[in-house]
Amino acid sequence: MWHDVKLLNATANVLFSFVLAAVLGSAVWWVIHRPVFELSAVRVEGKQNKDLRHVNALTIRDQAIPRIQGNFFTTNLDQVKVAFESVPWVRKASVQRVWPNRLLVQIEEHEVLGTWGEDGRLISVLGDVFTANLAEAEDDVQLISLSGPDGSEKEVLQQYRLFKDWFSALELKPEAVQYSSRYAWSVQLDGGLHIELGRLQDANSLKKRVDQLLRVYPQLTTRLGDKIVSVDMRYPNGLALKTSKTSKPAAVVKKP
Repeated sequence: MWHDVKLLNATANVLFSFVLAAVLGSAVWWVIHRPVFELSAVRVEGKQNKDLRHVNALTIRDQAIPRIQGNFFTTNLDQVKVAFESVPWVRKASVQRVWPNRLLVQIEEHEVLGTWGEDGRLISVLGDVFTANLAEAEDDVQLISLSGPDGSEKEVLQQYRLFKDWFSALELKPEAVQYSSRYAWSVQLDGGLHIELGRLQDANSLKKRVDQLLRVYPQLTTRLGDKIVSVDMRYPNGLALKTSKTSKPAAVVKKP
């Protein structure tokens, strides 16, 4: 072996490569751990230059900043993203490094539509369910109430929008939409009227029942005024009314 010049040269080159890699690695490690690269600031702003309405500096300092570890080079941006997305009202966060010692975090907030279920959670205009301070949400809009089985959030949101469109013919708006565990629909309007629509028989079931109600509603209000408390549209050949002075259906009206 010691007389094989080629082998000795190859061995020397390999050893030299290892030593050089170790030296370079140590130098890189030394450089990236210099104090100049310690994170000195985290800038937080709304995506597309939108103002942040609910996410504030105090919440970020308490809930997100303590979870950031490392410096400009070593901090894990995915972990920072997760930390900010755990802050109430944050829907999405994107993180990037700003040379030499800062981070830029852009936040998209939830745009609240109403409450979801009975446990105080909120639902956004995109159908995302999240947990946040209900009092803060009430400062934004008049909240509607939506509920349904787990996983039905976007289906209920879509149906709410259809109800809103359908009942606009009477200048009424849905205040609450419920999709029961038995897959039956009910809606409460802003005038206090509660409507039972039942389960879907086909794709157009709910629309047909609402249309039938819309055709007779003016006549009903002419006769009963604002005494109507609820309407049950689940009858095959009519509808049941409950007025404010009765605890049972006051009348069964034949559908036209």
